Amino acid sequence: MNHRIGMGVIRVVCRNGRVWRKYIVSSLVGNLGQPLLFLLAFGFGVGQRIELVEGYSYLQFIAPGLAASAVMYSAAFETTYGSYTRLSTQSTFEGILMTPVTVEEIAVGEIIWGALKGLISGVVMILAMPLFGLWPSPWVVALLPVLFIAGMVFSALGLIMTALARSYEFFNYFISLVITPLFLFSGIFFSLRELPVLTRSFLECVPLTPVVSLSRMFCYGDFSGNIVGRSLYVMAFAAVATLIATLLLRRRLIK
Repeated sequence: MNHRIGMGVIRVVCRNGRVWRKYIVSSLVGNLGQPLLFLLAFGFGVGQRIELVEGYSYLQFIAPGLAASAVMYSAAFETTYGSYTRLSTQSTFEGILMTPVTVEEIAVGEIIWGALKGLISGVVMILAMPLFGLWPSPWVVALLPVLFIAGMVFSALGLIMTALARSYEFFNYFISLVITPLFLFSGIFFSLRELPVLTRSFLECVPLTPVVSLSRMFCYGDFSGNIVGRSLYVMAFAAVATLIATLLLRRRLIK
C-alpha cells in the first residue's frame, strides 16, 4: 500500500487554488465578515466604555485575537464544508486517487490549502487594522508563519470531522461545540489573567489561546510572555492533528 507524501501535495493545493479563484470574493467576505463586524462593534462600541486591558485599549486588545480567529474560521470551514463536498458530493477525492496521488498527499494537501486560506484571512485582518487607527509593529511580519501553523491546526481538526461525517449536519456539532466556544473563551475578548488558576490553565491549553497570545505579542512587539513555549505547543498540536486526520481520511477512503 502506497503511503508516499511528495509532489502530490502541491498538485492538490494547486487544484483547490484554481477552483477557489472563481469564488475568491464571496469566500473572503464570508470568512472575514464576522471578525470585522466584531472588531467594529466591540472595538468602537463596547470598547468606548472599557478601561485598559493588560495595558492596551480594548480595540488594541481584541484586534490581534480577531485576526487569529479569522484564521481559525477560514481554515476550519474549508476542511469541513469544502473538503466534505469534495469527498462526498463531487467525489473529487475518488477522481484524484485514480492518478498517482496518494491518500496521504490528499490529506496533507487539504490541510495545507486550508492553512493557506486561513493565513490569507489573517493577513487581510491585520492589513485592515490601520483603518481602525491601529498600527502593528514591524514584528508582525514574524507572525505570518505562526498564523500558517495555526491554520494547519484548525484545518486538520476540520478534516478529522470530515473523515467522520456522514452528512453536512454533523458539522453543527463541531461549529457549535468547538469553534464557537474557542472564539468566545480563548482570550480574544477578555484577559485570562483575571480568571481562577484552574480555569486559566485549562483555557491556555485549548488551541486558539496560544495563537491569540502570540498574535498580540507580534502585533505590538511585546514579548513578555512565553513565546517559545506557545510556539512549540501550536506546532506540536498541528503535527498530531495532521497525523490523526490523515489516518482517519485513509480509513474513510480505503475500504
